[in-house]
Amino acid sequence: MNRAERKFYEVFTDLQCFILANMNRSDINGVTATHYNIIEYIYRNDKCILKEIAKAFNISPPAISKQLKFLIENSFIEQQQSSLDRRIFNLSVTDKGKFVIDNSENFRETIAKKASKTLTKDDLKNLTELLHKVLAEVMK
Repeated sequence: MNRAERKFYEVFTDLQCFILANMNRSDINGVTATHYNIIEYIYRNDKCILKEIAKAFNISPPAISKQLKFLIENSFIEQQQSSLDRRIFNLSVTDKGKFVIDNSENFRETIAKKASKTLTKDDLKNLTELLHKVLAEVMK
Protein backbone atom coordinates (compact mmCIF):
# COMPACT_ATOMS: atom_id res chain seq x y z
CA MET A 1 0.00 0.00 0.00
CA ASN A 2 1.17 3.52 -0.69
CA ARG A 3 1.23 6.12 2.08
CA ALA A 4 -2.26 7.51 1.41
CA GLU A 5 -3.77 4.03 1.26
CA ARG A 6 -2.01 3.05 4.50
CA LYS A 7 -3.28 6.14 6.31
CA PHE A 8 -6.80 5.48 5.03
CA TYR A 9 -6.52 1.87 6.20
CA GLU A 10 -5.50 3.02 9.68
CA VAL A 11 -8.33 5.56 9.96
CA PHE A 12 -10.86 3.09 8.59
CA THR A 13 -9.65 0.52 11.14
CA ASP A 14 -10.43 2.97 13.92
CA LEU A 15 -13.84 3.70 12.42
CA GLN A 16 -14.62 0.01 12.00
CA CYS A 17 -13.66 -0.75 15.61
CA PHE A 18 -15.89 2.08 16.72
CA ILE A 19 -18.81 0.82 14.62
CA LEU A 20 -18.41 -2.76 15.86
CA ALA A 21 -18.14 -1.64 19.46
CA ASN A 22 -21.24 0.49 19.26
CA MET A 23 -23.53 -1.89 17.43
CA ASN A 24 -26.29 -2.92 19.80
CA ARG A 25 -25.08 -0.38 22.37
CA SER A 26 -21.40 -1.29 22.39
CA ASP A 27 -22.02 -5.00 22.30
CA ILE A 28 -21.75 -7.30 19.29
CA ASN A 29 -21.72 -10.85 20.54
CA GLY A 30 -20.23 -9.41 23.71
CA VAL A 31 -17.02 -8.28 21.99
CA THR A 32 -16.24 -4.60 22.48
CA ALA A 33 -13.58 -2.51 20.75
CA THR A 34 -11.40 -3.01 23.83
CA HIS A 35 -11.79 -6.78 23.53
CA TYR A 36 -10.98 -6.64 19.83
CA ASN A 37 -7.87 -4.54 20.49
CA ILE A 38 -6.69 -6.94 23.18
CA ILE A 39 -7.24 -9.96 20.92
CA GLU A 40 -5.32 -8.21 18.14
CA TYR A 41 -2.47 -7.27 20.50
CA ILE A 42 -2.12 -10.86 21.69
CA TYR A 43 -2.36 -12.06 18.08
CA ARG A 44 0.55 -9.77 17.13
CA ASN A 45 2.54 -10.51 20.32
CA ASP A 46 1.99 -14.22 20.89
CA LYS A 47 2.69 -15.64 24.34
CA CYS A 48 2.44 -12.27 26.07
CA ILE A 49 1.43 -11.82 29.69
CA LEU A 50 -1.14 -9.70 31.50
CA LYS A 51 1.39 -7.06 32.62
CA GLU A 52 2.53 -6.48 29.01
CA ILE A 53 -1.04 -5.93 27.87
CA ALA A 54 -1.81 -3.59 30.77
CA LYS A 55 1.29 -1.55 29.95
CA ALA A 56 0.55 -1.49 26.20
CA PHE A 57 -2.99 -0.15 26.78
CA ASN A 58 -2.13 1.97 29.81
CA ILE A 59 -4.84 0.15 31.78
CA SER A 60 -4.49 -1.25 35.28
CA PRO A 61 -3.79 -4.98 35.61
CA PRO A 62 -7.13 -5.57 37.43
CA ALA A 63 -9.04 -3.87 34.59
CA ILE A 64 -7.18 -5.91 31.97
CA SER A 65 -7.75 -9.05 34.03
CA LYS A 66 -11.51 -8.52 33.79
CA GLN A 67 -11.29 -8.15 30.01
CA LEU A 68 -9.06 -11.21 29.70
CA LYS A 69 -11.46 -13.27 31.81
CA PHE A 70 -14.26 -12.53 29.34
CA LEU A 71 -12.04 -13.40 26.36
CA ILE A 72 -10.87 -16.66 27.94
CA GLU A 73 -14.39 -17.70 28.97
CA ASN A 74 -15.61 -17.07 25.42
CA SER A 75 -12.68 -18.92 23.80
CA PHE A 76 -11.12 -15.95 22.00
CA ILE A 77 -7.85 -16.39 23.87
CA GLU A 78 -6.30 -19.03 26.09
CA GLN A 79 -3.79 -18.98 28.88
CA GLN A 80 -1.07 -21.48 29.65
CA GLN A 81 1.04 -21.60 32.73
CA SER A 82 4.71 -20.86 32.08
CA SER A 83 6.99 -23.84 32.47
CA LEU A 84 9.73 -21.49 33.72
CA ASP A 85 7.70 -19.59 36.32
CA ARG A 86 4.43 -21.11 37.49
CA ARG A 87 3.18 -17.68 38.62
CA ILE A 88 3.12 -16.48 35.01
CA PHE A 89 0.44 -17.30 32.47
CA ASN A 90 1.19 -16.85 28.78
CA LEU A 91 -1.71 -15.70 26.61
CA SER A 92 -2.35 -16.71 23.04
CA VAL A 93 -5.18 -16.31 20.56
CA THR A 94 -7.41 -19.29 19.78
CA ASP A 95 -8.68 -20.18 16.31
CA LYS A 96 -11.90 -18.34 17.19
CA GLY A 97 -9.91 -15.20 18.06
CA LYS A 98 -7.80 -15.51 14.90
CA PHE A 99 -11.00 -15.79 12.87
CA VAL A 100 -12.25 -12.48 14.30
CA ILE A 101 -8.96 -10.68 13.56
CA ASP A 102 -8.47 -12.19 10.10
CA ASN A 103 -12.02 -11.44 8.97
CA SER A 104 -11.78 -7.89 10.23
CA GLU A 105 -8.47 -7.30 8.46
CA ASN A 106 -9.75 -8.85 5.24
CA PHE A 107 -12.82 -6.62 5.35
CA ARG A 108 -10.75 -3.46 5.92
CA GLU A 109 -8.30 -4.39 3.20
CA THR A 110 -11.10 -5.05 0.72
CA ILE A 111 -12.74 -1.71 1.45
CA ALA A 112 -9.41 0.15 1.34
CA LYS A 113 -8.53 -1.40 -2.03
CA LYS A 114 -11.94 -0.58 -3.49
CA ALA A 115 -11.70 3.00 -2.26
CA SER A 116 -8.18 3.29 -3.66
CA LYS A 117 -9.35 2.13 -7.09
CA THR A 118 -12.38 4.40 -7.03
CA LEU A 119 -10.81 7.60 -5.73
CA THR A 120 -7.91 9.72 -6.87
CA LYS A 121 -5.01 10.16 -4.44
CA ASP A 122 -6.36 13.59 -3.53
CA ASP A 123 -9.86 12.21 -3.04
CA LEU A 124 -8.49 9.42 -0.88
CA LYS A 125 -6.51 11.92 1.20
CA ASN A 126 -9.60 14.14 1.60
CA LEU A 127 -11.80 11.17 2.53
CA THR A 128 -9.26 10.02 5.09
CA GLU A 129 -9.19 13.49 6.65
CA LEU A 130 -12.98 13.63 6.66
CA LEU A 131 -13.28 10.20 8.24
CA HIS A 132 -10.71 11.25 10.83
CA LYS A 133 -12.88 14.28 11.66
CA VAL A 134 -15.98 12.11 11.90
CA LEU A 135 -14.24 9.60 14.10
CA ALA A 136 -12.93 12.31 16.43
CA GLU A 137 -16.45 13.69 16.75
CA VAL A 138 -18.28 10.41 17.35
CA MET A 139 -15.74 9.26 19.92
CA LYS A 140 -16.24 12.36 22.13
